[in-house]
Amino acid sequence: MEKKCLSRKEREKLRQRQEILAVALDLFSEKGYHNVSMCQIAEKAEFAIGTLYKFFENKEDLYKGIVLEQSEIFHDALLRAIEEPNGEIEKLRNYVRTKGEMVRSNLAFIRLYLVESRGVSFNIKAGLDREMRKGYYELLGKLALVFESGIKNGRFKNIAGSFSLAVALDSTANAFLLLWLDAPEHHPYPENPDAILNIFFEGLVPR
Repeated sequence: MEKKCLSRKEREKLRQRQEILAVALDLFSEKGYHNVSMCQIAEKAEFAIGTLYKFFENKEDLYKGIVLEQSEIFHDALLRAIEEPNGEIEKLRNYVRTKGEMVRSNLAFIRLYLVESRGVSFNIKAGLDREMRKGYYELLGKLALVFESGIKNGRFKNIAGSFSLAVALDSTANAFLLLWLDAPEHHPYPENPDAILNIFFEGLVPR
């Protein structure tokens, strides 16, 4: 489907919104969500305070905008990771590799979300959880198709079902990432995706 061409006014509005989100992310990451006001964001972005309220109802709505935008970036990158390479094993390698690269290159957002998500109101958090869960299940479904294809092609054993395998792989990669975030010097995220994938491919029981 051909994308709609934006007018100059629409492009300017989009640019302003993106700039506000970027500045807010910087300030929230530097000072903490509760220590930043809408006035401070407007001042650093060099916009009138009214401009912020044209796009966002309040600070929580602005925080939600940051989280949803960043989540979409992650989601799209991981979808591309399993769509581009040929072969199921290479798709899985690319998924694990891309997950690590995305977290490492977006540390400010990751730390902000992990620390501050508990501080927003129940309604905002519930809305975020609902929207992010929808994207997460879509991603797991796409990852499950890779396992399903591998099972049909005789590359993988059908030991748990394709969706369960997708959940297991994604959860394992997330566990490695959380350890790395907590203590990067002691628990580096593997540069070689096979360090994670071999948990599945090689198994624990010697043959």
